[in-house]
Amino acid sequence: MKFKERTLDRIADMICGNFKSEESFFPYKSSSYITRFFQDCDTEYKHDGSTRSAWVSWVIKEILAEPQQNSNTPSETFLRVIRNLMDQDDACNEDSKRMGALALLNSELYREGFEAFYADDKQCYLRHLPTNTIATASPNPHRPFSVSELKRRDQLITYLNESSEDMLIEDILLPLFRQLGFHRVTAAGHTDKALEYGKDIWMKHTLPTQHILYFGIQVKKGKLDSAGTTKGSNANVAEIHNQVTMMLGHEIFDPETSKRVLVDHAFIVAGGEITKAARNWIGNKLDATKRSQIMFMDRDDILNLFVVTNLPLPIQALPIDAEDDGIPF
Repeated sequence: MKFKERTLDRIADMICGNFKSEESFFPYKSSSYITRFFQDCDTEYKHDGSTRSAWVSWVIKEILAEPQQNSNTPSETFLRVIRNLMDQDDACNEDSKRMGALALLNSELYREGFEAFYADDKQCYLRHLPTNTIATASPNPHRPFSVSELKRRDQLITYLNESSEDMLIEDILLPLFRQLGFHRVTAAGHTDKALEYGKDIWMKHTLPTQHILYFGIQVKKGKLDSAGTTKGSNANVAEIHNQVTMMLGHEIFDPETSKRVLVDHAFIVAGGEITKAARNWIGNKLDATKRSQIMFMDRDDILNLFVVTNLPLPIQALPIDAEDDGIPF
């Protein structure tokens, strides 16, 4: 990723604190403090004694050239630099919310198609304006959760227990996959089932080489098992296998390229548990060539990914304050 030289120089000035003391929202940093700043960002850059702002501008350019998740997300190191720069404990000539510093940073980031903002955790994040996606480091759904994250997870569990399959798709899966970097995420809907051909959602992902992979998603609200007959909200894995096979063999029309294409990979997503027996059954049913085409996501995967990507909960999942006339907070 490349930023304009003007943008690099202005961000470098913010890091160095090169403003008049009475107008600065960023503390002044000497050579040793600049080195410490980049050490706090988990880098090994050490100031070489040259002009501070020019050296920092060069460092930022090097950091932006690091590998990135996709074309809309800067490198993880750059995200750490912004988070460290906008630490609310470093407020200077303003209150702890740092609205002045935020406005100054955004005046430069807008030029590059990004916007900085503070989230509920008081950390600074970047939003890619053309796609309205939040640029975050690669989410790790297996990391320990904070108390507030566990609370959000419990609220989402309650919501999933009461939601329909369409609500699971519209309120949870569509925003989740968009946040994870997929685009053209489209729900087939259930109004006309004849047009689904085994898929509830289709989407695509652009590789760094600009090659495009297409994905289809088969969604079931309840538990996915290998029982001989479907019971209640549980779905039988053999039925899902038939739908996924249909999905992989049927073309979809991509309006962005005006071409009909085949789905490259399929997700089986369950709002409940996918039992071990069900995974084993479908794994044995597939030959070696198709095994890499089909992936699984169950309730725990959905919950963990939704929480670590810091997506807002659906309105129905938010607690209601009786004193606020039913307005979610």
